[in-house]
Amino acid sequence: MNRFSAWTTLGLLPFWACSPDVSEPKPNVLFILADDLGYHDLSCMDSEYYETPNIDRIAHEGMIFTNGYAACQVCSPSRASIMTGQFPARHGITDWIGARTGEEWRRQGRFNKLLPPEYVHNLPSEYITLPEALKEAGYKTFFAGKWHLGDEGSWPEDHGFDINKGGWDRGGPVGGFYAPWENPRLPSGPDGESLTMRLAHETAEFMKAHQDTSFFAFLSFYAVHAPLQTTQEKWSKYRQKAEEMGIAETGFEMGHFLPIRQVQDNPVYAGLVETMDDAVGVVLNALEELGLADNTIVIFTSDNGGVSAGDAFATSNLPLRGGKGYQFEGGIREPYFIKMPGLIKAGSTSDVPVSGTDFYPTILDLIGEKQLPHEHADGISLLPAIQGKAMEERPLIWHYPHYGNQGGEPSSIIRLGEWKLIHYYEDGREELYNLSTDPEETTDLSGENSALAKQLSEQLFAFLNEVGARFPEKDPEYNEELERKHLEWDKNVRLPQLEKQRLEFLSEDFDPGNNWWGSAVDN
Repeated sequence: MNRFSAWTTLGLLPFWACSPDVSEPKPNVLFILADDLGYHDLSCMDSEYYETPNIDRIAHEGMIFTNGYAACQVCSPSRASIMTGQFPARHGITDWIGARTGEEWRRQGRFNKLLPPEYVHNLPSEYITLPEALKEAGYKTFFAGKWHLGDEGSWPEDHGFDINKGGWDRGGPVGGFYAPWENPRLPSGPDGESLTMRLAHETAEFMKAHQDTSFFAFLSFYAVHAPLQTTQEKWSKYRQKAEEMGIAETGFEMGHFLPIRQVQDNPVYAGLVETMDDAVGVVLNALEELGLADNTIVIFTSDNGGVSAGDAFATSNLPLRGGKGYQFEGGIREPYFIKMPGLIKAGSTSDVPVSGTDFYPTILDLIGEKQLPHEHADGISLLPAIQGKAMEERPLIWHYPHYGNQGGEPSSIIRLGEWKLIHYYEDGREELYNLSTDPEETTDLSGENSALAKQLSEQLFAFLNEVGARFPEKDPEYNEELERKHLEWDKNVRLPQLEKQRLEFLSEDFDPGNNWWGSAVDN
């Protein structure tokens, strides 16, 4: 029996939470964050197309939170919520940093009814972030990959990370996923080097260099964000697999604003997913080789739903509705795994609704540190759920008063128990879904449950007003005819273009045309 399972068997907290002997190191923390990975983009989450054996290991050796959520349907707000333990409406970063607001939104050429409000553009320095709290507890802190939480002066090293490899203000891999890339915090490697694998190796090297102390390593992949790139070998593998599974006649349906992908059969995206999984294997194997696996908490999640519309139209989140940028489950529900040998039973699950805000207090609890409720004001420790105990029902709040790039609508959401209410800012309508019986959100029950809908709406806006949330305004220059013509173009021109591109990606003689796989360097 290892040192973790002994305390678990006795029903006690791990030793570092109660023992005066400080000679033993506290558990390490490895936090792995994917970018734009959908709830069903992993083989352990029922994808029959993508292959992710290494990420599956985390799920199978730890706990899967089946109702795990990102704090927002786009990246920067969710990432800020992981760092602060606060919902976006509270910390003020309500859209991806760089998105247009106010009258500037008209330059998008979308001809929408509303002008999105301003938002905070840098992670506020007054917060005690998760890495800062862990530094105070004696941890060596490390960040690798995508940051996207502000300009220089608000980079990872300015918010508690001792070492920063590749984190800056940009939200995508400038220059692509293969060297030469452009990143002031991560010199480019030899031509053809995989950025995703490089980040994993940098993380492994950090863990090796600090194996004799407690560390917090935050591996934040740029994958699987656009641009979609992979090697010829992986593209060929998944092109063949799609053919064997049977290529659907059509791959898209028209949504409210944009076409939405309905099938998982993009071989380029599949290769990008597998490369990220290979990289996860690098860091997991490093933990094993260093003898650290039994003393390391491993967390895996994503910052928002898979991109089914807009950006690269990469994946399908079905049976969940929508995707990145959307108010529906496909936009906010995520893979959400926590592994801690000895304390968390391998292969266990929890259906408690949880948020990215909860990682902060949960990590503090798991390492035996005091909670900081003034900081992680909207997060709670998930230790009771991990221990199989009941947890008090509490509301989860989303606030995205923006349009974004993917076709979602400006909205706010509250989930309480099995009920989810969506408030739309264009027309003030509200939808109510019972997620226990209708996770696909097909049936709006607000009409037959008007009292409940009213109660949830009042609770939602009480919170938003309390934290000073900002709201969109009507555009006085809105022209219904211009919007109608734009939507017709999306349906009659863009949708056929996407169908054509989809089949090109699956063609045996597909040529990417820009040397995506000019080098076989992938390790």
